[in-house]
Amino acid sequence: MYTTNPKINYQISLWLISMFFIISIMIIVGGLTRLTDSGLSITKWELFSGFLPPLNQNDWIIYFNLYKKIPEFKLQNYNMSLQEFKIIFWWEWGHRFLGRVIGIFYLIPLIYFSFKIKSFKLFNLYLIFFLICFQGFIGWYMVSSGLVDRVDVSHFRLSIHLSIAFLILSLIFWNYLKVTNNQNVSNGIGPHIPFLFLTLIFIQIIVGAFVSGMDAGKIYNSWPLMGSTYFPDDNNFRNLFKLSAFSDPSLVQFMHRNLAYLITIFYLFIFFKIYKNRKKNLYIIVNILGLFVIIQIILGIFTVIYGAQIYIAAMHQLSSIFLVTSSLYFFYKNTKIN
Repeated sequence: MYTTNPKINYQISLWLISMFFIISIMIIVGGLTRLTDSGLSITKWELFSGFLPPLNQNDWIIYFNLYKKIPEFKLQNYNMSLQEFKIIFWWEWGHRFLGRVIGIFYLIPLIYFSFKIKSFKLFNLYLIFFLICFQGFIGWYMVSSGLVDRVDVSHFRLSIHLSIAFLILSLIFWNYLKVTNNQNVSNGIGPHIPFLFLTLIFIQIIVGAFVSGMDAGKIYNSWPLMGSTYFPDDNNFRNLFKLSAFSDPSLVQFMHRNLAYLITIFYLFIFFKIYKNRKKNLYIIVNILGLFVIIQIILGIFTVIYGAQIYIAAMHQLSSIFLVTSSLYFFYKNTKIN
């Protein structure tokens, strides 16, 4: 609880859950922006001037001419028409517009609550605002990596951008739980195992961003084998232990697959531990968590088999939001909060 005033707590919870849904939409739109190769269509940061889209033909021509100067157009999209450019432009503009909306919708209530809540209880909320602002900078830092000498953004910068998005989402949901939920950890399994599980999910998100950033989901479109073997036959197993492995599409896909297997095995361990020790208060949440693990794995398999087809890949990313949220709630139910 942030205050003893139930009305203020209710307002905070409403604000936080609204931000949770808006940021979830932002993550989905960001994924679609990546899947449609739209992220480099706007070649300038335009923190304030980009709030409005092009309003006339001349504005569209200016944006298109700027796009023509970067390698993605020169080497990959050299036959693109202005009408085709508009499609990818709207995805990137929408993504940036949502970012601005999130900043405004978060800041205004934050200022209001700053006069209603004791200052020492505001740290978490201001930390989230800092991360939202920082995320805007990281977004441009990511885009700038694709404007010179390459036709795509750096997959490392993409992973930072996505990880921060999920961190913001998690912190908002965590603070929402603190406002709305009465905890019961008297019959839990302790925070360490749930935290380790949540950590594995975040590592999987980072590796998933590598897969997306290098279009690694478009190779080895088979399962359970990668082609005709378990390990990709275009590689050497020793390469898996080199730093360069994180820039190798086939090895990154191999990591992503096997992290999913590890997460599944770890989940089964948690599941049997809870049922063996009759932690009845955790039955519902662990079953929900298992459901989202299964859904995420199934969508991941289909994403690979169908070569990262846009609708399936988007569903895979949407499902990851549910998986992170349920993992975080499971962690919360086993953690004592002061």
